[in-house]
Amino acid sequence: MSEGRGEAEEARDAEEEGLPEPFVRLLGDYERHLVSERDLTPHTVRAYLGDISSLLDHCGRLGIADVTGLDLRTLRSWLARLQTSGRSRTTIARRATAARVFTAWLHRTGRLPTDPGAALGSPKKHKTLPPVLRADEAEALIRAAADLADDDTPVGIRDVAMLELLYATGIRVGELVGLDLDDVDDERRVVRVFGKGRKERAVPYGTPAGRAVDRWLRSGRPTLRVEGSDAALFLGARGRRIDQRAVRELVHKRIAEVPGAPDIGPHGLRHTAATHLLEGGADLRSVQELLGHASLATTQLYTHVTTDRLRKAYQQAHPRA
Repeated sequence: MSEGRGEAEEARDAEEEGLPEPFVRLLGDYERHLVSERDLTPHTVRAYLGDISSLLDHCGRLGIADVTGLDLRTLRSWLARLQTSGRSRTTIARRATAARVFTAWLHRTGRLPTDPGAALGSPKKHKTLPPVLRADEAEALIRAAADLADDDTPVGIRDVAMLELLYATGIRVGELVGLDLDDVDDERRVVRVFGKGRKERAVPYGTPAGRAVDRWLRSGRPTLRVEGSDAALFLGARGRRIDQRAVRELVHKRIAEVPGAPDIGPHGLRHTAATHLLEGGADLRSVQELLGHASLATTQLYTHVTTDRLRKAYQQAHPRA
């Protein structure tokens, strides 16, 4: 996550160090496209702009002062320079994707006669198994937070509700903090979530999460509410919509109190929810829909997690493993 911020700073630095004026204007047009037409998150916009600023800076080093000089050889030499500078395969793959999105936009808007990025390959990412909690560890996480909320402080009640909802639904932390009061349907036990690209989906949650959210709405939120709270479901200590950093800090802090549990954040709870759903018999398509994945291939990563856990259990328990 911090890499996105560094690349945004790289983009600003490149401009200050003398990107040709046409490139500076082009970056501004591209930013408006990412924000208004693609409706990307600020973090994603910063990452894209950082990547493309690096590409345009590379063009300038090669003496290319106009975008019409951007071709496949230039794209490949840019990625090669990144590789020799020690960038990871994941970073290079992501930057190749950013370049393809950029050149497609250039071609679509008439700035390039052809799309050189269409022929640009990228290294395959190494698939890593995300750390997840066992079912007993997830229960211990919620229980530890609940014990601290027994004094009926609004912040403690809120923390339990957020942890319950994250684990029950597998929603992203950005989706959690973006929830409004009318996104919760207590009767049907679903939350309305706006995911990446503002795509809407309904995600069910269980009785424990329902009780925790109801308690927060009755006993916690009214205490923290201020004039500027608006319709935000979860509020910070000052009564405004809670931010993602506070939720991440909460999860890491509570995880540290669970003996033997891996250090995970909100995204780790998302991994955990998906893994437990599959281990419990949920089909892959349903989990894909719940998580809001555009591609089934992304959801299939969790089958590797469950297979890995099954293999470890087999090796520990079977006499001829």
